[in-house]
Amino acid sequence: MAAIIGLTGGIGAGKTTVAQVFKTLGIPVFNADEVAKELMQTSPLIKTQLLTTFGEKVYTANGELDKTYLAGIVFKDPYQLELLNAIVHPVTIQAAKDWAAIQTSPYVIKEAALIFESAAAEGLTGVIGVSAPSSLRIQRVMKRDACSKIEVEQRMRHQISDTIKLKLCDWVIENNDQDLIIPQVLKIQEAILAQLATS
Repeated sequence: MAAIIGLTGGIGAGKTTVAQVFKTLGIPVFNADEVAKELMQTSPLIKTQLLTTFGEKVYTANGELDKTYLAGIVFKDPYQLELLNAIVHPVTIQAAKDWAAIQTSPYVIKEAALIFESAAAEGLTGVIGVSAPSSLRIQRVMKRDACSKIEVEQRMRHQISDTIKLKLCDWVIENNDQDLIIPQVLKIQEAILAQLATS
């Protein structure tokens, strides 16, 4: 099985941009957040648990997940968000392990917003954190999701602070629109390969 390196960062930090650089280098990337959304739509286990926990309205009449309805519940109540994560995270973590088991590269990247919050750091060879000033992160998310500053700040409150998150990471990439990302990624790739060669 390929070694799994986590890639995390607060909302709007630019994880996806960094993930793209790794993809360009030929490193497979598992986007945990995208896979989780997909599983909420396709996994019978998750669907049953979501219906039981959040009620029939969580899926529309044609069986589509009503993201707006669900977000309206979980982002206003930390307990409801914990319930959602307890349903979705274990299935997503297993999907990442199954995926990594069939990869042939020396290591793979697992991109996930909540690596430390969801116990997904277990079994990872290392974690890369992506950092950006909060004002820049807010601007990026407002532009990307066409939402208000208040909505972004509300979502940011559900993630552990960058100060804590980045201290838990093995490597940090500055994505502040000033430092170039590619040289930082290449340096980390060098360190990962050196670490794997000695383990």
